[in-house]
Amino acid sequence: MYIRFRWTRKMLAGVAAGLFALSLAGAQTVNDEGKRKVKAKSAPVYPELARRMNIVGKVKVEVVIAPDGRVRNVRAIGGHPVLVQACMDAVKEWKYEAATDETTQIIEFDFKQQ
Repeated sequence: MYIRFRWTRKMLAGVAAGLFALSLAGAQTVNDEGKRKVKAKSAPVYPELARRMNIVGKVKVEVVIAPDGRVRNVRAIGGHPVLVQACMDAVKEWKYEAATDETTQIIEFDFKQQ
């Protein structure tokens, strides 16, 4: 007996989302190995536009940390564009512990309605 199986768009989207989540989880695990401690940090400011539009959600940024502990580069990985800039501005001011070489970390912020 032969049963034909058809992929629907919804099933394909679910598989793609699952594979994407697994790739992010793998990247997060790799970056956790060389995690450096934050010496000084400030929380991102919840943008007024986001507050008025009731925008909530998570933002992920990738941070490149220089050996002296300064943030060298910040790159948005995901999140609502209105929230991303607030996170990038805050993280640029963070200070980390010194290390022998440059490291990269992924930081996740969770914005909730205030």
